[in-house]
Amino acid sequence: MEQINWHEEVEKRKDQLIKDTQDFLKIKSVLDEENGTPTAPFGAGIDEALHYLLEKGSEDGFTSKNLDGYAGHLEMGSGEELIGILCHIDVVPEGDGWSSDPYGAEIHDGKMIARGSLDDKGPTMAAYYAMKIIKELNLPLSKRVRMIIGTDEESDWRCVEHYFKHEEMPTMGFAPDADFPIIYAEKGIADFDLVQKSQSSSVAELQLASFNSGRRYNMVPDFAEAKLEGKGNLQEMVNEFQAFLDKNSLMGRGLCDEDTVVFELEGVSAHGMEPDHGKNAGLYLVSFLQGYSLDEQAKQYLSMVTEYFVGDSRGRNLGVAYSDDITGDLTINVGKLAYTKADGGSLGLNLRYPVTNDMDGTKKKIEEVCEKIGFELVNYSNSSPHHVDKNHPLIQTLQKVYEEQTGEEATLVSIGGGTYARSLEAGVAFGPLFPGRPDVAHQKDEFILVEDLLKATAIYAQAIYELAK
Repeated sequence: MEQINWHEEVEKRKDQLIKDTQDFLKIKSVLDEENGTPTAPFGAGIDEALHYLLEKGSEDGFTSKNLDGYAGHLEMGSGEELIGILCHIDVVPEGDGWSSDPYGAEIHDGKMIARGSLDDKGPTMAAYYAMKIIKELNLPLSKRVRMIIGTDEESDWRCVEHYFKHEEMPTMGFAPDADFPIIYAEKGIADFDLVQKSQSSSVAELQLASFNSGRRYNMVPDFAEAKLEGKGNLQEMVNEFQAFLDKNSLMGRGLCDEDTVVFELEGVSAHGMEPDHGKNAGLYLVSFLQGYSLDEQAKQYLSMVTEYFVGDSRGRNLGVAYSDDITGDLTINVGKLAYTKADGGSLGLNLRYPVTNDMDGTKKKIEEVCEKIGFELVNYSNSSPHHVDKNHPLIQTLQKVYEEQTGEEATLVSIGGGTYARSLEAGVAFGPLFPGRPDVAHQKDEFILVEDLLKATAIYAQAIYELAK
């Protein structure tokens, strides 16, 4: 059989691919559960996007199926084995500050600008056209190929949960929902709270009335506020706070009147998968307050946070530090800190652990530490790590295709974040973002370069063919 020029095949369909991608991006597929129905659980916009793709698939001769509005699929080929392409059509809300309509899908300077252009409707259309090319060329396949269409990836992954209750797990596959070359390993992600057990508060001249920082487990908090009540030279504390801010190159302020003082501190936000990329406002404020003589309950809370988390994002002080060659270090992000005089304090932690780490053992060690110091571990949730062996045929095939198409080495990447690929037993994240391109997913003016959309389509077409032929 003669060599197929995949780029040429994409080029022949270029205008239609661009138009279909634009039409798809114009549908505002943001989660709207409040207006959900039994057949459209996530709202009208997501349902419209799902129908758009399923109807297009039916017209192009794919077998299409809608699973109660939670998910859908498009299938071609025949055979025992199943190759899965896992995509999602829901997008995060557009937010403010766009320079063009977030659902206009306008093209400026070669960039297609729209919410979802990069994550994940642009890549979904690239994968769709990859399947369409194989179908139109009537290439012989020994396996089935199925695009699985998720609708709730940006929130709770209920789409995947519902889908795999009713449908088979693919033999292997990929998600066009991250970076090229190949993301083959993802850390496990556990979220939980450590809560101070009730403690009778002692009488002290200075009491911590409240402390607040952070709203999400997986973000480094960029703001913290504490309110103290009591006697003493409060203005002197405000002066000391200013000196602390200056020393640490931080912004903030202290305000006081006769018997209260409020401290506000600004940090630097970052994704929770690498806490050291940010400046945790909550931890900085704790380390400032730690130096003062406060009531027992506050003192216990602040000492605990200082001893186990200030200056340590790797779990060393808790005795759970761990690292492996596949995914690197275990990390802990203190995403939420809260304290009131009436209820005591709590911390919301986001722990990301290497693929060879024993999370049950890690959790047990943290519980033992908590037991000793009057805290308890609650609200625990865990998403297991994901890893495909580098010698797996899936990896070998995708590496070969990527290198042939780009002339670049297909290095294997491991990440601390979680991609849609972890829904598959043998799945990796594969594109669409090429090395060196800015990652503008979830940001204002999100875009995909038209040139990259076409290039990714060619890569996906060859990859799907090589996996399924």
